[in-house]
Amino acid sequence: MSVRDIPAAPETTDADSESFASEWEKWHLDKDARLASEHGFLAITGLHWLSDEPQAFPGAPGTWTTGPEGVVVELDEGAELVVGGVPVRGRHVFGVIPERGGVDAVWGDTVIEVAKRGGNDVIRPRHPGHPLRVAFAGTPAYAPDPRWVVTGRYEAFDEPRPTTVGASVEGLQHVYDAPGRVVFRLAGQELSLTAFNGHAPGSLTLLFTDETSGVTTYAANRNLTVETPGSGGEVVLDFNRAVNLPCAYTDFATCPLPPAENRLPVAVEAGERIPHERGPVS
Repeated sequence: MSVRDIPAAPETTDADSESFASEWEKWHLDKDARLASEHGFLAITGLHWLSDEPQAFPGAPGTWTTGPEGVVVELDEGAELVVGGVPVRGRHVFGVIPERGGVDAVWGDTVIEVAKRGGNDVIRPRHPGHPLRVAFAGTPAYAPDPRWVVTGRYEAFDEPRPTTVGASVEGLQHVYDAPGRVVFRLAGQELSLTAFNGHAPGSLTLLFTDETSGVTTYAANRNLTVETPGSGGEVVLDFNRAVNLPCAYTDFATCPLPPAENRLPVAVEAGERIPHERGPVS
């Protein structure tokens, strides 16, 4: 089945359009609420890289190192973290953190995220009083429009392809297995995007840029989640739900960049726009 053989979405009525906009609005408010939750990405106050030399960091207790044991913290006398619901004092070994994994350690009203990104151990304190979170007023976005919902086809590769991409942090790289690509038609062109595995089993994530990137949408990346393909490989791409990654809001994120082939030669005037935190939108 070619992309041209996949039936287009049916014509929408006024009632359908109203329902579509209402569902999108609820989704968008929920997404922003998660972003700005008490210890969400907008609460991060720093991104700190660990080494074998003990280091103290603002917003975190004790001194931190990484080595053969993994991440270790040496807490000052009287200081306490709560890890997995268990209070710890003195020297605590977090162990080896898997790539893209993490452990949360609670310190008063702050959560210390202990994580590994791009092969590097890091900590990120998350404080609910961080000004970025307190001042957050929502993410600007294009008005939802059903014409930006397109059908396409998922084509699985014979074997997942390890794919190295850059990151929002200079010098950092991420490696993901790409299980296939999504082919679709947009603005009269047949296009494709390399897909990575999504958070939900069977779902896909599409990192991309387009002709609006750096103009009305965030320059580095946007992300679109695609639900599990149908039995014939059919997928639905709703570009109204193209979202910013955390790096669009904070410099303390390590978000992946799209693979080079995922630059779309069209202007996708749908989904989230440049956040207020990054300055005025054109």
